[in-house]
Amino acid sequence: MLVRLILCSALLGLGGAAAAENCGHLRSAFYEYGAFYYKAADGSWTGIDKDVVDEVARRMGCVIEASTDSRVRIWAGLTGGSLDMSVSAMATPDREKFARVVPYIAERNYVLLHKDVNASVRSMDDFLADPSIKIGVIKSFRHGKVYDAWLDRLRAQGRVYEAPDYPALLRLFKVGRVQAMMALSVGWYPLVKHQQVAGSYRVMDWSPQKEALVGGLILSRQRVDAAMAARFSQTIHAMREDGTLKRIFERHLDPELAARLINF
Repeated sequence: MLVRLILCSALLGLGGAAAAENCGHLRSAFYEYGAFYYKAADGSWTGIDKDVVDEVARRMGCVIEASTDSRVRIWAGLTGGSLDMSVSAMATPDREKFARVVPYIAERNYVLLHKDVNASVRSMDDFLADPSIKIGVIKSFRHGKVYDAWLDRLRAQGRVYEAPDYPALLRLFKVGRVQAMMALSVGWYPLVKHQQVAGSYRVMDWSPQKEALVGGLILSRQRVDAAMAARFSQTIHAMREDGTLKRIFERHLDPELAARLINF
């Protein structure tokens, strides 16, 4: 316990020292997705990702220029060197070749089934066995080994539609172009209060209990060096230790879900 306290104190101290050094002007892109990033009633952008980036910028003394784009164009910007960073991304071997991920969330994927889908569809195998059901996903998203393998089997049958972003995916689902969609809990949680969607679907949890998807800030290796990436990591760690990260999540989700998502 003493060692843990000493380590935490050292990291917090490093975070405080880092805040005294200006880290310059960085460009970050956000993408619209559930409670991660969405438009408030007054038309301004808000969400977990924005609040995390704003707090990191404040603590580190950065100016982080924000833009909103599709996930596909964000990946192109990160690989091409026109973006410094983005948000809520999962590390994969391919992504780690050009970027580093600083975790701040542990999520799970779910399958949302339209209420008109036969109630006998209760598993991945049931879904595969019914050729009339199609599923929508967001292009470039990764869903974990089990779901990705299942989706590949469905792609081979021509049963997967790839949308450029979350609003487009929701439109496909609402008009019946697809009868199911992949969604993180941060994505489907706000739908509970959405009058046009609430009650129109069933949430199916088919992912193995131990398959958590850990995501976070994604920092371009071309644009953000290892020392700067370490400062980002120290800052996120300090936000988690002092309760700031939990408070940010609670602004946009219920306390129980917020607590689960930062448990990684």
